[in-house]
Amino acid sequence: MQHENQAENPQDQALEQAAELQAEAGDATDAVAAESLEAQVAALEAKVAELQTAVLYAKAEGENIRRRAAEDVAAAHKYSVGKFASELLIVKDCLEMALKDNSSVENIKMGVDMTLRNLVGAFDKFQIKDIDPQAGDKLDPHKHQAMSAVDAEQEPNTVVSVMQKGYLIADRVLRPAMVIVAKAKSES
Repeated sequence: MQHENQAENPQDQALEQAAELQAEAGDATDAVAAESLEAQVAALEAKVAELQTAVLYAKAEGENIRRRAAEDVAAAHKYSVGKFASELLIVKDCLEMALKDNSSVENIKMGVDMTLRNLVGAFDKFQIKDIDPQAGDKLDPHKHQAMSAVDAEQEPNTVVSVMQKGYLIADRVLRPAMVIVAKAKSES
């Protein structure tokens, strides 16, 4: 029987060795898996850091764009009248030439005429148009301002006379025309 015990013993030993090898293999697999997980975690942490940096750069770029846009708007407001002002300098030059001490009445008239042409040219260039209602035109409260109402042969609320022209910039009223209108006839 002892011989049988010894025979079983090598089998048991083989089984034990196999179990030990399997355990070692499991430990090695666990170690490899742990190392793999650590590598994945490290890679993900690096990706998170990279994305955080990208977000910070994008945020800074957005702030820069907003700041530059605000500066551009401020400059546009500040200097928007520049082109129009340069056109008016020509008008001023014409007036000064017309008013020189040695100017004759004819030269003054010619200078004023030239000034008016230059001013009309500047107005055309910047889409400034006259609002010049004629007698008999219907009162348009969007373009006309009635300064007074008088008895007239015309229909009520029609223009009798114009005190001062109005002006439009593109389609927006810059100044309404000041007019006198016919008042409604009262019944006696």
